Amino acid sequence: MNSAHPVARCTRLLLFVLCVLFAGGGSNLAAAAPPGPVNLDFKEGEIGQVPTGWFMPAPSQQAGFVAKLTEDQPKSGKRCLHMDGAEATKGGAGILMQSFEAVAFRGKRVRFRAAVRADVAGPGNTAQLWMRVDRKDNQQGFFDNMMDRPITAKEWRRYDIVGDVADDAESISIGLLFLGKGQAWLDAASFQVLGPAGLGDEPARSLQVRELDNLVAFTRLLGYVRYFHPSDQSANADWDRVAIEGVVACQGAKDSADLARRLEKYFKPLAPTVRVFVTGKKPELPEELHTRAGVASLKTLVWLHLGVGTGSPQSIYSSRRISKADVVATSFGTKVKPEDLPVPEKPYLAELGGGVSALVPLALFADAQGTLPHVAAPGTNSRDPAAKPEGFLPSGNDRATRLAAVALAWNTFQHFYPYFDVVQTDWPAALRRALTSAAADRNEADFLLTLRRLVAELHDGHGHVAMRTVESTAIPPFLWDWVENQLVVTQVAVDGPDSLKPGDVILKVNGLAAGEALAQVEKTISGATPQWRRYRGLHELATGPRDSTLTLEVQPATGKSYKLELKRTVNPSELTETRPEKVTELKPGIWYLDLDRIVDADFTAVVDKLAKASGIIFDMRAYPHGSTVAISHLIDKPVESGQWHIPITLYPDRTKVSYSFSNWSVAPQAPRFKAKVAFITDGRAISYAETYLGIIEHYKLAAIVGGPTAGTNGNINPMRLPGGYTVAWTGMRVLKQDGSRHHGVGIQPTIPAKRTIQGVRDWRDELLVKALEAVRN
Repeated sequence: MNSAHPVARCTRLLLFVLCVLFAGGGSNLAAAAPPGPVNLDFKEGEIGQVPTGWFMPAPSQQAGFVAKLTEDQPKSGKRCLHMDGAEATKGGAGILMQSFEAVAFRGKRVRFRAAVRADVAGPGNTAQLWMRVDRKDNQQGFFDNMMDRPITAKEWRRYDIVGDVADDAESISIGLLFLGKGQAWLDAASFQVLGPAGLGDEPARSLQVRELDNLVAFTRLLGYVRYFHPSDQSANADWDRVAIEGVVACQGAKDSADLARRLEKYFKPLAPTVRVFVTGKKPELPEELHTRAGVASLKTLVWLHLGVGTGSPQSIYSSRRISKADVVATSFGTKVKPEDLPVPEKPYLAELGGGVSALVPLALFADAQGTLPHVAAPGTNSRDPAAKPEGFLPSGNDRATRLAAVALAWNTFQHFYPYFDVVQTDWPAALRRALTSAAADRNEADFLLTLRRLVAELHDGHGHVAMRTVESTAIPPFLWDWVENQLVVTQVAVDGPDSLKPGDVILKVNGLAAGEALAQVEKTISGATPQWRRYRGLHELATGPRDSTLTLEVQPATGKSYKLELKRTVNPSELTETRPEKVTELKPGIWYLDLDRIVDADFTAVVDKLAKASGIIFDMRAYPHGSTVAISHLIDKPVESGQWHIPITLYPDRTKVSYSFSNWSVAPQAPRFKAKVAFITDGRAISYAETYLGIIEHYKLAAIVGGPTAGTNGNINPMRLPGGYTVAWTGMRVLKQDGSRHHGVGIQPTIPAKRTIQGVRDWRDELLVKALEAVRN
């Protein structure tokens, strides 16, 4: 068990790219865009044909998807749209769409709403609504394809996409997206203006000291109730809304007493037995917690988190409420005993900050109707008159959304991040910094950097924050690396500037000394090791909006330095460092295989030749795209991967954590290679690459040439935050085979090797040279 297999991850990414590609072509594919949406009720058109005003792009048809009008059980009226993917055999995506002019909707907040039902089974088979706004000069505006909330329900349900239309928008595209196999139905669609763009957004404003203390207290209580108070109301809450409205309701408390009253009042509909009080004035326990013990008809519910569930249906992590009987019946019995569970009469005492504390029951009694006491679930906007208006779209442009997103993210890591004992971060201080920054951020782009700085404090190589807004990015027509403590050009594209040569030193980037510019970027990079932060920092420094300009000061090998302005015009995947062919015989009897580029079929095709080789070099300076089959030919008995430890959490603040252990093995295959073997690697190798190399390291199966790897392994656990931000992070603790630390250590080379500036100028791959020496000796 380790980070998602590369094949699965690439397939999912391909589907996403296809969705974006087809959606973006809306205004070009439609013959003549009408001034607004048409035929949303599907009354027009012939049964068995695509409805009038809608169309299916050719790639969807070619992939075997069919969209047609039907009278089969519509949601309303006599007709609905049927999308059939049962015969789709070529992958891709089924897309039904229409595009229309955006002029009438500029500067407005709009909602695309429709009823959808789906007949699908298995991971990756989903239906999704989508909406995209295309702006002037092919710039993309709002985009949402429900990738983070796919539709799989068999019954009719209503789904919404809400977005803002830019002032320079030219067209809007809406539609239904289908991935995989199965069927979906679409009906009762509508497109409505809800108000001006930015409806309900609160402007940036710095936090006062009291407000910061109040928000810290709110944040901590939010996490305790969300993850550990097992009420029915809490289990079914919309936590994005709870967090956003809670920020508004609680930040203005005048003192500790006022804060305690506001917090208890706000959380009471979700957690009626929680008590909030001025620190030192502990109240009596609610009767529901100590008068029902021993009642045979009642059961006791608690939360059990395996890692933590964050909403991804394919995740190995989960969160669920259990009872003592559930513990006895589960596979966690060896780690979690009934006597380990919290009990209602012993609530968790937590000091929240701001002069207040809370008693939070971690266990509740429940009868056949649910947890006690029975209270009605809170309705929309029922808790506070300052709640956001109908049609409000959580966005990084809204101050309350930004503060809520920090609170939600911070809590997930506070209770479930498995490496705080290793990275030694002052996480409470990180909360105060992030809240302070979020309150004053000017817009969603500024807030993206705030979130990235927060996640950077985890020192997690998988840690990354992405924003939903899709913007075309590119790099300049060259590559660079940090060589001998300088920023050095390592490769120039064919159509790059003639003046730029490999080995030239970049002295300044956009007016800043190269080292300073890189250091600023690295503050937003989460990494367990300096080498991973440097690799990611170099990438981020080069990457920017397509056609944006980099101003450089360049020092060539000879002569004076000069200024150079270059636009970012190159897709990062189109310019990669020069290496030998992915499978090639470098010298007689010495073979080279680039594990970043080959798949198992490439390996199998030359396995007989490798069996006769005198030396084999495997290049692992990135992420492997095949299985561990190569290892099978280096061993004569089974070998094991590192150790995967998923946290099992019953109590807040990472107390009393146990772990679910697993690993896997690799069996030998014939023929066993007799050759000398070397693996090349460096700080780019992360996760699955480190699983691979960890086996090589532990069992001493080959020389390891180059530099230390990234020092981060384990399945990621993506988390969605309000405002369209997604956070990736490592959800398990990974140890080496002998139980020693991997995080922040990684795989160490047995033959260290580095680039030099002279080697770059001479087009000499010094790591490959060292590997050749290793397999020759």
